[in-house]
Amino acid sequence: MKHLLIIFSLALLCFSCKSPEARLPESVQSGSFLKKSAERNKKLNELERTQIEDIIKNNPDKNYIASESGFWYYYNNKVVTDTFQPQFGNLVDFDYNVSTVESVEIYPKQNRTYIMDKEELFTGLREGLKLLKPTETATFIFPSQKAFGYYGDDNKIGTNVPLICEVTLNTIIKKND
Repeated sequence: MKHLLIIFSLALLCFSCKSPEARLPESVQSGSFLKKSAERNKKLNELERTQIEDIIKNNPDKNYIASESGFWYYYNNKVVTDTFQPQFGNLVDFDYNVSTVESVEIYPKQNRTYIMDKEELFTGLREGLKLLKPTETATFIFPSQKAFGYYGDDNKIGTNVPLICEVTLNTIIKKND
């Protein structure tokens, strides 16, 4: 009888210690988060576009050019004789400053060297440099997605800030083929 009681107790113990079943993750099929995000981005893009269009409208003396990459610019100093522009791997030396579209200076004029498309540089400035010839100066207006976007620069430029940059391309040193 004692053995039967022990066997029954062990059986009861084994079958009653069932581990909990894993819960399946809930799946959201509506895409509501993506829809809200897309709507928020559309509103942000429209706001920035309006700001930029106002700047252009309020400066009729400037000949603004819409780039194929989604930013606007005008030449402060245009060179018509030299045709060489930066290419992949060229070393460029340039001066630039950065301000908001409200003309609040973020970074004063500074000098930088950069190896084209081989180093870190925000998208708009990288694409803008490719449009310049040595000694040319241009003023670029970059919407936030061409500047530092959602993340900012972790320093002075916050989230979704459109920028104005005046850039002078000093020199281009061609890569050795």
